[in-house]
Amino acid sequence: MTRMRANDALTTPMKPLIIIKAGSTFPSVKPVMGDFEDWVVCGCGLSADNFSVIHITENQALPAFDRISGVIITGSHAMVTDQEPWMQTLASWIPAVVDRSIPLLGICFGHQLLAQAMGGYVDYHPQGLEMGTVAITLTEEGRQDMLFDNLPDNFLVHSTHEQTVLKLPANAVILAENLFETHHAFRLGDRAWGVQFHPEFTADIMKIYAREEVESMSTENYDINALEASICNTGDADAVLKNFMAIVQKS
Repeated sequence: MTRMRANDALTTPMKPLIIIKAGSTFPSVKPVMGDFEDWVVCGCGLSADNFSVIHITENQALPAFDRISGVIITGSHAMVTDQEPWMQTLASWIPAVVDRSIPLLGICFGHQLLAQAMGGYVDYHPQGLEMGTVAITLTEEGRQDMLFDNLPDNFLVHSTHEQTVLKLPANAVILAENLFETHHAFRLGDRAWGVQFHPEFTADIMKIYAREEVESMSTENYDINALEASICNTGDADAVLKNFMAIVQKS
């Protein structure tokens, strides 16, 4: 994984971006490639003085709304349907973020929890697991959305999920989809987004996830060798985190 250099950092507001850490990656991955929050920091181009990480699974307190410039909720190996106490705490906090139009981006688990917190419904995907580098298509609304600014109508993303948003909240706008996942991205209001895919993943991270998930994928009739061979860099999807930071800066 390429480490961030100081001159790569974007200029951001004085108030920090809050990264809500909803879990950790595999123990075999963390010492070599870092963890969810590290990948988000790198993808956003953040420097050490303009973000703060909240370890919500350890019951760290959530910040006051007037002290944050934006929020990113990471992925997790936990399932939204587990309804653990820390999930309920975070879910009860999310609507106020949305109501205040504080920029918010939920990634994978964060995408699902955002949907559920705002009145949607999350459960296991009826077709099972989506894993690997997959193509998604922007909807008409997605082509006009700030989060996907300057992105093509169709592009590749990294994805690994068993659960999905089966029902979106009222007034949610679908922004991206594919044949497997009809809710790959959505927006609520004008400043809250969920993406089922992982814009923070590199191809190397995706390959490790594919290998680590071999046992579960064997029940899904995946060809592991073919899957690994199909994983590639996703330069267009990488821009999503940069676009989100541009939204934060303008808010």
